[in-house]
Amino acid sequence: MKRPLKPDERHIWGMVAATVHPLAGRGAPTPSQEAAKTETAAHIPAPRPPMRPAKFGKVLEGIEPNRRQRIVKAREEIGARLDLHGLDQDRARKVLESFLLGAWNEGWRAVLVITGKGVQGDGVLKRRTPEWLAAPHLAHVVAGISDAARHHGGEGALYVALKRKPRS
Repeated sequence: MKRPLKPDERHIWGMVAATVHPLAGRGAPTPSQEAAKTETAAHIPAPRPPMRPAKFGKVLEGIEPNRRQRIVKAREEIGARLDLHGLDQDRARKVLESFLLGAWNEGWRAVLVITGKGVQGDGVLKRRTPEWLAAPHLAHVVAGISDAARHHGGEGALYVALKRKPRS
C-alpha cells in the first residue's frame, strides 16, 4: 500500500501539477471528481500482472543455476542460434527439432532459441516452444531450458541446454 505524501512532498507535487495542462477538448477535473476517483481506486484491488506461460519446471526441468550463469557470462559458449520470427507453428516446430538434433550431433552443449515475445508479450511461439522441447522424442537431446538473459533476448529467447552425446 502506498504511504501518504508528507507536507513538503505534497507542496512539491502541487508545483509540478500546476505546470500540467489538460489535453485539447478535455477540461480539468473538478476537486470532487478527483476525490471520487481516489476513493474508488482505494476500493479496487490492484490489477494482477498478465499470466505468464507455465513455468518450465512443469514442462521440462530448468537449466542448473550454475550452468545458466556460465552461459550468461559467456564462460560456456552458445553453440548456435535459431530465430523463429515469422514462422507459423508447424514450420517453427519442424525447424526447431531439426536444429536441436543438428546442434546435438555437432556436440554443442548450449543453444539460443529466439521466439520473440508476441504482440502483447504472450506470443504463440513463446508459449509453445517449452512444450515442444519437452517432447519425448527430444528427451535424449534436451537437458533443460531457461529464459535468456536480457542481452541475449530476455523474455523473447530461451537458453536450451543439450545433453552430452554418447561416445561411439
